[in-house]
Amino acid sequence: MQLYITKELQIAVDAAKARYIASNARSKALHEEAVNVLPGGNTRTILHTDPFPIYIKHGKSYQVTSEDGITYIDMAGEFTAALYGHSNPVILSAMNDVLQNVGMNVGATTAQERLFANEICKRFQLERLRFTNSGTEANLHALAAARKFTSKRKVVTFSGGYHGAVLTFSGGKPASNNVDMDDWIVVKYNDLDAAKEAIRSPGVAAVLVEGMQGANGCICGTLEFLHGIQQASSEVGVLFILDEVMTSRISEGGLAALRGLKPDLKTFGKYLGGGLAFGAFGGRADVMAAFDPRLDGYISHSGTFNNNTLVTHVGHVGLTTVFTPEVARHFTEAGDSFREKLNEVTNGTRIYFTGVGTVATAHFLAKGPRHIDCADNVEEIPELKTLFWFEMLEAGFWVTLRGFIALILETPPSELERFVKAVKSFISKHQTLVALET
Repeated sequence: MQLYITKELQIAVDAAKARYIASNARSKALHEEAVNVLPGGNTRTILHTDPFPIYIKHGKSYQVTSEDGITYIDMAGEFTAALYGHSNPVILSAMNDVLQNVGMNVGATTAQERLFANEICKRFQLERLRFTNSGTEANLHALAAARKFTSKRKVVTFSGGYHGAVLTFSGGKPASNNVDMDDWIVVKYNDLDAAKEAIRSPGVAAVLVEGMQGANGCICGTLEFLHGIQQASSEVGVLFILDEVMTSRISEGGLAALRGLKPDLKTFGKYLGGGLAFGAFGGRADVMAAFDPRLDGYISHSGTFNNNTLVTHVGHVGLTTVFTPEVARHFTEAGDSFREKLNEVTNGTRIYFTGVGTVATAHFLAKGPRHIDCADNVEEIPELKTLFWFEMLEAGFWVTLRGFIALILETPPSELERFVKAVKSFISKHQTLVALET
């Protein structure tokens, strides 16, 4: 990798870092205080940046403003969870209604949870559903259902997959903080032959896959790969679990609908809670019956906030009133058009945007080609990615260091066009650094 760190690149990064430090004195001071109580100064690893993170004071609509008084166009979209932005009036009205007229934490079953569950089932073609508090929980409980249903333990998953804080995979193995360390068979993403072989292994209960690997760079599964997994699983009685935690916002019925998939179970999270902590999992009634307390041998599934009144009301109004199927279709089309424009202006350079719909990631390739089907095959230049991050912030765009983008519904098309121009300007400014080697 050191071969790609030229003197010119290092000078550009150092200069950008110096400007960053000078522009964000308040954030620097807050970080220096935070490290005295929080390990590393934060409680969410992905938000750590060097030399220190920018501290956000507040957000409104599609913008966020830092403690240093700088307002940015929010392109991070809370890693897909902030689809509705930061102050959508319909969402705020629903929250206020709950606080004024319903009450929080009523400690009982409510009529509203059925309404919300019914809407999600209808939207995403599920027979039964249960709520959780995060996508991590959703995946853990979906796996528990699969293991109960099949009486088997092992799970096939894929390198680069992220299914929650304790369900992360890279380099062909589980991360060091994973649960069930010995129960995983980790296969290369988009390698159908290897996936089929793993699925047919003895003792496999389920295959867990993202249709697009979000945390690993918005790498999309091919149609052949995803449908091949589905078919191979069906042939041997292995349950096919599709992680839609990030991708349920893609099209009116999620990525499964877009790709014509019919998983046994799906898992959800992010924006579906209306901006609040949320998770859910569902699918076939016979598999989900594992959690029916009326049946002998059921699995207990508890969680104080599973059916909390804020989420069940706010999530429901968001899905039925704001992000309707028609809006979802148009938003996905706009996202695809935006990514295509970015790849037009970056054509012939090291910069390449992957993704689907309104979710994308910028990659900074050490060498060609400009095509990625598995992140394991790609070598990137971190310093170039860092320079891009610094300079997009200077251009007024709140972006993630890893290059991840999740669009907010209210963002004006003019701001998306301005981002494309900012990327084009970055390329013009750093032509020798971004020229692609083949």
